[in-house]
Amino acid sequence: MWIHILVFFLTFFMMEFMAWFTHKYVMHGFLWYLHADHHKKDHDSWFERNDAFFIFYAVVSMTFFFLWQNNILAIGLAIGLGIFAYGFTYFMVHDIFIHQRFKLFRNANSKYARALRRAHKMHHKHIGKEHGECFGMLLFPWKHYKNA
Repeated sequence: MWIHILVFFLTFFMMEFMAWFTHKYVMHGFLWYLHADHHKKDHDSWFERNDAFFIFYAVVSMTFFFLWQNNILAIGLAIGLGIFAYGFTYFMVHDIFIHQRFKLFRNANSKYARALRRAHKMHHKHIGKEHGECFGMLLFPWKHYKNA
């Protein structure tokens, strides 16, 4: 039981690194065409091509559920739930809190919340795929927290 809880939390925290890595080297790399509309909207749809990355990680999470359900990987449930929890957190923080795709949490004003928004704003000041900064979601350079 404890190993599953540990694996869940390790998976959740490793997903922050995966989000940073994927954002920096995949989204701002060879799959920029899927991510570009997140930096500069070029259509009228509420959906973005960038939303495809949610689908990718959902499939990865479901794969671990499948591996667990079929007794192939005993910790598959913990890994799948860790990925799911990070994806849900990402959606709540990035899409709802930061980008206000739904008008919720508009008055959240803690120092961490201000620093998080500032770091993300610094990321979006670059509309091209080059010269980016602040690629993570929950973690960001200390200077943004210090200046919040």
